[in-house]
Amino acid sequence: MMHLDARRSPRDLLPKIERLFALSATKIRSIEQGWRPEQGAPVFTVAGRYQARGWTEWTQGFQFGSALLQFDATGDDEFLELGRARTVERMAPHLMHMGVHDHGFNNVSTYGNLWRLSREGRVTSSDWERHFYELALKVSGAVQARRWTRLPDGGYIYSFNGAHSLFVDTIRSLRALALGHLLGQPLMEEKDQQVSLLDRLVQHARATSQYNVYHGRGRDRFDVRGRTAHESLFNTVNGTYRGPSTQQGYSPFTTWTRGLAWAMLGFAEQLEFIDILPDAALEGCGGRVEIHSFMLDAARATCDHYIDIAAIDGVPYWDAGAPGLAALAGWGERAADPVNDHEPVDSSVAAIAAQGLLRLARVIRKRADTQGTQRRTASGTEVGAGDGAAVHADADEATRELVHDHEHSVAPEHDGLASRTLATTGTAVTLAADPKATNSIDAPQAVAPVVSKVSGVRPGFMYTVPAHGIVVLTLEAR
Repeated sequence: MMHLDARRSPRDLLPKIERLFALSATKIRSIEQGWRPEQGAPVFTVAGRYQARGWTEWTQGFQFGSALLQFDATGDDEFLELGRARTVERMAPHLMHMGVHDHGFNNVSTYGNLWRLSREGRVTSSDWERHFYELALKVSGAVQARRWTRLPDGGYIYSFNGAHSLFVDTIRSLRALALGHLLGQPLMEEKDQQVSLLDRLVQHARATSQYNVYHGRGRDRFDVRGRTAHESLFNTVNGTYRGPSTQQGYSPFTTWTRGLAWAMLGFAEQLEFIDILPDAALEGCGGRVEIHSFMLDAARATCDHYIDIAAIDGVPYWDAGAPGLAALAGWGERAADPVNDHEPVDSSVAAIAAQGLLRLARVIRKRADTQGTQRRTASGTEVGAGDGAAVHADADEATRELVHDHEHSVAPEHDGLASRTLATTGTAVTLAADPKATNSIDAPQAVAPVVSKVSGVRPGFMYTVPAHGIVVLTLEAR
């Protein structure tokens, strides 16, 4: 469980934040110089270098959006020009991508940030350039809203898995629908039927709260309040709910912590969004009171659960039910250990959760709702506490931990912010022989394993397996 310190302020973090952006500048340049566009999008690191994963290119917006945020934080024009150029050159396919639920990650991170920077006067842009960003956001919002499964009481944007699949992650693609709505864009269907992006946004958020968030009552009365399911499955013929599933967590019945963090942040930012809309806009979607109630309930439940399952420094392990945690005695009562031998730490979760906690604290404070605020603010600045002040401290703690050097590599050969890499040596156990060879009483070692040392392990490392051979290659982390 997170340790809360409500005395910390964001200003206390400035030296470490400045250090983080100094390091991230080198990482962004390294990826830009070494990444080949034909590989797709960088997803995860191996031996410090980013690799692609051939399913969907959902992280492409992070690749170029990171450059825009680097400019936003530091004012360095190099990163503005990099982010702007790569958005124009490479992001267009993501605008019309009908097969994914990732429009928020890809398009809001790029076109959305450029539009925001233009509106804020941070960058010089012509009216045509701003209209270009607006058109991109309109298209993205409508295309994302088109990927729709109907339920008897609403519907949801279905995941790349298919029409039966509701991912908790997709709550963050509602930003694309929100921006499209603000820009006046509907979804146009057959016979010129206009579909409200706002209506689909609210329906999807309601379904996510109902099926992917456990509230500790009704269906969930025997479960833990605030847990999330990565995926909910439905019968697409009649819309009935079938059960939980997962594509990235340990099991359908444990909490994948990044999915939990997506819910924390997704509901908090949608609460901020509906606060700027007039009552009349929300009347056809259920009304302000009902919408605010279910979103706030989901945001509070998930944030409270995160505080309970994160390590004391606010950084969690990848899944709250990961089996290796049983071998880490007292893991919840000490700082997360990124070099343990049992389960990975996921610092990206803490970064997402910190923002969610801070945003929720802002919502609660704005409405003068003091219940639980102190708990959630402390968490937001720890990572970033239940009332506005406590949520903020929670985010502070997680943020403070994220900007320690042990949570990101300072080595230039590392593309990412990981602190663990492979050792340069390893061990190979090789079993190789003529295909017709056998062991016998007379020749008991005709086919026998041979142990040898391996050297030169590095990014791009290759090992040749002998003909008719089996090799067990053991590489160690350091």
